[in-house]
Amino acid sequence: MSNHPFGTTITAETIVKTVSAFTSWEERYRQVIMWGKQLPTLDESLKQDQLLVSGCESKVWLVSEFDGECWHFQADSDARIVRGLIALVLAAFHHQSSEYIKNFDTKAYFEQLELVDHLSQSRGNGLRAIVETIKQVTD
Repeated sequence: MSNHPFGTTITAETIVKTVSAFTSWEERYRQVIMWGKQLPTLDESLKQDQLLVSGCESKVWLVSEFDGECWHFQADSDARIVRGLIALVLAAFHHQSSEYIKNFDTKAYFEQLELVDHLSQSRGNGLRAIVETIKQVTD
């Protein structure tokens, strides 16, 4: 599971830089969908109830593995935009230490992306639930 979820390294910095170049919400939304399409599909054998993230309206499965130094994540959803939101979260947290994840300012990150204000309340809650689940797992 040590491979990066995108096959290439896309970091939170890359995400912010890319998104900040767009002038409209629609452009940002399309880019988020594109990042979601780049996420590998989670193997069906891993789509188990105990791996579901609670608090998400859509189904979101999260698999985490710690190699003694860094955390590695795989995640998937049954909704296109949610896959994109997962991509944003994994860009920030995949292949990072517990300390880095604990100290990462997700609120500032999402504010820089100017996306959360455009999400439905349930999508925003789901996004926060994914982040909280990762922070709990890595604590």
